[in-house]
Amino acid sequence: MRGLLYGFHRPTGKADLVLGEAVELMRAAGHTDVGDRLSEIIVGRNVIDGRWTFQIVEDYDENHYSAFVDEERAARQSLVEGKKHLFEAELKEDRRTHGMPHR
Repeated sequence: MRGLLYGFHRPTGKADLVLGEAVELMRAAGHTDVGDRLSEIIVGRNVIDGRWTFQIVEDYDENHYSAFVDEERAARQSLVEGKKHLFEAELKEDRRTHGMPHR
């Protein structure tokens, strides 16, 4: 889910920057009325009330993702002494050739 939020945040921010450049080109081409209107109405606009996309990502990180990470870590510590990737570590041990470089 977190990646999807970044996938929403990055292109939205990029579009705002590109629109800002387009506004300047409109003004330079003599279309100041169009550039001014786009700048006033769209450039830098909040995507939801009072928030830019980075703030949505920050809120998600602080209010959901960090709690999930903390609880996952606590459960892992309680159940398997904090070890990560148990399945993969066991798979590696079963499949490696002992004594061989890079294995």
